[in-house]
This record gives sequence, structure tokens and C-alpha cells, in this order.
Amino acid sequence: MVDFWTQVLSFAQTTTARVGTQLLQDFGQVQAAEKADGSLVTQSDRWADEALRGAIAQAFPDHGVLSEEVEHIFPANDWCWIVDPLDGTTNFARGIPIWGISLGLLYKGTPTFGYVHLPPLDQSFHGYWRGTSGLEMPTGAFLNDRPIHASTDALTSNHFFNLCTRSTGLLKNPFPCKIRMLGVATYNLLTVAAGATLGGVEATPKIWDIAAVWAIVQAAGAVWTPLEPQPIFPLQVGKDYGDRAYPTLVVSQTALVPTFLPLVQTLGRE
Repeated sequence: MVDFWTQVLSFAQTTTARVGTQLLQDFGQVQAAEKADGSLVTQSDRWADEALRGAIAQAFPDHGVLSEEVEHIFPANDWCWIVDPLDGTTNFARGIPIWGISLGLLYKGTPTFGYVHLPPLDQSFHGYWRGTSGLEMPTGAFLNDRPIHASTDALTSNHFFNLCTRSTGLLKNPFPCKIRMLGVATYNLLTVAAGATLGGVEATPKIWDIAAVWAIVQAAGAVWTPLEPQPIFPLQVGKDYGDRAYPTLVVSQTALVPTFLPLVQTLGRE
């Protein structure tokens, strides 16, 4: 299995770097169209989705794929990749240099490996999460191959918490720390894994927004708290995940859950 995980990491690194190089050529130069759910899509999203699915099919022909732009039905394969070809399309189209490519590898419906490459920032996050899978595999979370860990700091008014665009209504109430809004669901939560922020919330992330990050943030020691009662994973074979949202809170340590959960839990009921 060690050779398998080496192959997985090498594949994620080389493939996202190749796709990212092309996306950098298109960055800020493409027109965006609005999808049915109100999010934006560009020709670059569609090209990257096809390129990533093709690369997976060639390198791992027995693996399934679920992607943002094409494949929304979870397959019966034991191993399945979940692809977000361009997280942060609005930033990408408007010329704001925070956007990325996300690959999550699931075993029997639950993420075990995540890789997120942010070409404009020259940052790549990855992590391994064994959970209850029983797999023999590496451990840990990494940024540019250096280990990362969620912050152990006590909360102060000078620490950061990330909101998404659909959670700004939370600011009607006093917030215990400084707010940031990055416009990219993966990076929003990965900053918690890297120790830069103490928490983040996403009100309407899709499965491709969170599959890779779910493995990385927990491998970094952060705490993932769904804002709905039903568990996110394992995903169910044959189910369509195209429209399902997963409101989520991520904080750097268990002690902060009682502080932030009451402030954001209404997002799971909207």
C-alpha cells in the first residue's frame, strides 16, 4: 500500500500542476456564465474538469470519478475521486488570485486523501485521513510538503474566522474575532488546517468543495462539525450529489466548538 499512496500523491501533484499552469494562462481572461444554482462557470472550469477526469481514468482505470461539471452520481467503485476543477471561479474570472484545484480520494464512500493546489499562491495542501477505514496509509497534513497543524491558540479579538458569501447574515450579532472572506470554499477551511485562522464556516458547500478538505483539516488536528444532523460520509452508491449542500463549521480545536457553533448553527436550518 505504500507504493499506492506514493503513486496517489505523485499523481495529484503532477496533474494539478499541469492543469494549473494552463489555468494561469486563462486567469482573468475568460467570460463567466451563471449556472442554475447561481454559481459561475467558465470554459476553463469545463476544460479542467475534462482534463482531470481523463488523467484519473488513465492512471487509475478501476477508480470512479464524481466531478462538479459532469459526473454527479456516486459510483459503486471502492475507490472514487471527487474533483473540483476550479474552486473560486468568481475570483478566477474577476482576476482575484485566490482559486484552486481540488482532488479528494474516497474509499468506500469516505475521504482518505485530499489534495488542493492553488496556482496563483504557489501553495499545495495535502493530507491523509485513515479514520475507521482500516487502511495501511501515511498520516498527517502538509502545505508545500511541510507538516501543518491547526492552531492551539486561545481565542482573542485579534484572531481570524472565515465567512463565506452566504453566511454574512451572521454579522448581525457581535463576533468574537476578526472576520475574513476569501471567496474559495477549500481555502476558507484550509487556513484553519494551516493554523492561520481559528475557524471558518461554509453555508452551502457541495461535495466537491469539501471532500478533499475533509481529509486534510482533520489530519491537521482541526475539528469538523456538520451543521445538519445527518452525517456527510460515507456517500451512497447511485445517489445524485449535484444539488446537495453540506453546511459546515471547522474550528482549530474542540474547545472552540461551544463558542462558534451557537453563532453559525442556524445556517444548517436555512
